[in-house]
Amino acid sequence: IRLLRIFMFMISLIAPATYVAVTTFHQEMVPTTLIVAIAAQREAVPFPAFVEALLMELTFEILREAGIRLPKAIGSAVSIVGALVIGQAAVQASIVSPAMVIIVSITAIASFATPSFDMAISARLIRFLFMIGAATFGFYGIILCLLMMVVHLCSLRSFGVPYMAPFAPFIPVNNGDTIVRLPWWTLRQRPRLITANTVREGANQYPHPPASRGMVNRDFEEGDNNEA
Repeated sequence: IRLLRIFMFMISLIAPATYVAVTTFHQEMVPTTLIVAIAAQREAVPFPAFVEALLMELTFEILREAGIRLPKAIGSAVSIVGALVIGQAAVQASIVSPAMVIIVSITAIASFATPSFDMAISARLIRFLFMIGAATFGFYGIILCLLMMVVHLCSLRSFGVPYMAPFAPFIPVNNGDTIVRLPWWTLRQRPRLITANTVREGANQYPHPPASRGMVNRDFEEGDNNEA
């Protein structure tokens, strides 16, 4: 589940930028049949891919903000119906291509699936920077934006603790509960940067089954004798 959440966060962050970079600079990286289908869809669209993605993203953000401020009973319905109606009308009017509507819809679903609301808002804002980088330099712009974001995150501290710990600085002992959580009985140390008491209580927490059935039977026999 954690890997799925990380994958959804990356989709919500760079999916529109990847589409803009592929259709603008790196057509050779897409299979021929797919790029021909995308080119046929975009034949009647008068805007470049970046403007197309920017229009759809801004439209969806407007619908999302409107849905938040509407009454709860109709807010989500208005957002969904508005997105469907506007997307279908935009495709029929040849303002955007059907592929762009699919990309923006997948991005919106992935942003809703991000568990942390504050992180989802940050991804909504940084997404536009990635789109600008992709429209300017292609995949090189996306990688450059990723590097800048990682460098900025590594420079942050929260109450004196590095924001990217235990990845930066890399602490192998504390990586058991990060991307993949190991079983609880293997997590024998607390984070080193948070507390000085790093050793958890209890050394033998591995779940052991009974050594043999005879031992269990002997315990039952001793209990029966004591009752007698």
